[in-house]
Amino acid sequence: MRSPAVASGKIYCMRILISNDDGYLAPGINALAEALAPIAEIVVVAPDSNRSGASNSLSLDRPLSVQRAANGFYFVNGTPSDCVHVALTAILDYKPDLVVSGINNGPNMGDDTLYSGTVAAATEGFLFGIPAIAFSQGTYGWEHIDDAARHARDLIQRYYDTLPRPCLWNVNIPNRPYEQLNAVVATRLGRRHQSEPVIKAKDPRGKDIYWIGPPGACKEAGEGTDFHALAAGKTSITPLQIDLTHTSQLSALAKALA
Repeated sequence: MRSPAVASGKIYCMRILISNDDGYLAPGINALAEALAPIAEIVVVAPDSNRSGASNSLSLDRPLSVQRAANGFYFVNGTPSDCVHVALTAILDYKPDLVVSGINNGPNMGDDTLYSGTVAAATEGFLFGIPAIAFSQGTYGWEHIDDAARHARDLIQRYYDTLPRPCLWNVNIPNRPYEQLNAVVATRLGRRHQSEPVIKAKDPRGKDIYWIGPPGACKEAGEGTDFHALAAGKTSITPLQIDLTHTSQLSALAKALA
């Protein structure tokens, strides 16, 4: 670990940046900040409102503003990636030891990770060379959120010193009491079927509007996947990577271009 840091008269061995995509008022980020405060110097920089599904987008068409809430959290009128980017390049005068995102209201598994703002916030930290973890709950509704936050703290304390530098973990925690959060498994991403069609409606003036439909059902959820682990009541940890290169097609493409 790094040299101890001092904050509010306490000595810590870690500095953690916390963000999310549900917004700075969400129960998940508040529970996570409360759980991590006893073990680390924390700074929270999160969106001003719910930005679920924002993926890794950065706001390049307008300036961003940063405000501070009464509890010390910073909130930004931008995406989760904006929040972490602004935190690392403008708000903080040091490089944190860990970037943590969440705890998300609902799961981020399989194809969900491509759209997830929760995962995106962690990814932005990873792109800056910082170990990063995205935490989500297995079902919606915030049930047992304090237990999930305590479990997240346990995972950080248990595994931080062994994390590759950097790394990007996607963690999904069952909505269960703390005493039942014992099993933790390494998983790969599962797959979903194609998403449901958009839902067509009318606005008050009779103009057609469209709501994005729900995600598809599980397509690949066998043993070893994040879907399978969560269904069995286990915490799923999936190490992610950013390289999207389809390496198995490179040689064929090179031959076609020759």
